[in-house]
Amino acid sequence: MVSPNPSPSPSDATAPALPQRLVVAGTDTGVGKTVVSALLVRALAARYWKPIQAGLPPLSSEPSDSQQVQRLSGCPSTAVVPEAYGLRYPASPHWAAEQEGITLERQRLWPPEDGEDKGLVVELAGGLLVPITRHLLQIDVMAEWALPVVLVARAGLGTINHTLLSLEALRRRRIPVLGLVLNGDGFADNATVLPQLGRTRLLGQVPRLPCLAPGALDQVWRSSGMASWWPATVSPPHG
Repeated sequence: MVSPNPSPSPSDATAPALPQRLVVAGTDTGVGKTVVSALLVRALAARYWKPIQAGLPPLSSEPSDSQQVQRLSGCPSTAVVPEAYGLRYPASPHWAAEQEGITLERQRLWPPEDGEDKGLVVELAGGLLVPITRHLLQIDVMAEWALPVVLVARAGLGTINHTLLSLEALRRRRIPVLGLVLNGDGFADNATVLPQLGRTRLLGQVPRLPCLAPGALDQVWRSSGMASWWPATVSPPHG
């Protein structure tokens, strides 16, 4: 049973600035990981890496997450690390890879170590327990990285169970959790009950954005509360 503890406050003078090499994970697919990744890349002048991208042309007409992050963050193309694997089928990585006769190898799924002095935002595929192969889960690869996690969840109804289960899965594997970001139109109590029951901090709340552009991200970075946790960047923001 999870025992409720108060989450730290961003105004707490003892709370240190959070690290700039991190993983953006989600409770599910489509919860807003890419927008949150772009926020962090832009604000921290960080690099971006999506280890596995499924759903590429010609089977998808949507831009890849790497392309979306570059456009939204305004970062240069050199700040986007090429995917380890780019797959055409918009499906779980293990199945998409099988359709192309590819075996995803865990040794290729290691975050770039060059430029250790720079920020790095790693965006995962789907939810935490997505299978990479039929014998390997994404969360178990994350445990090898030992990078801290920002968990993105939907802000509305139906998110409590998914979010608490995701936090429990991370802690069982001793993966450090930086905190929670709620994305989209919300149910007000979620911002209180999730940090309390999940024993983590609420890093910010990102509203539904009618216009996705670098300028809008700058405003959200300040208004969401996320800027309170990363008060200084390693270099001026992208753009």
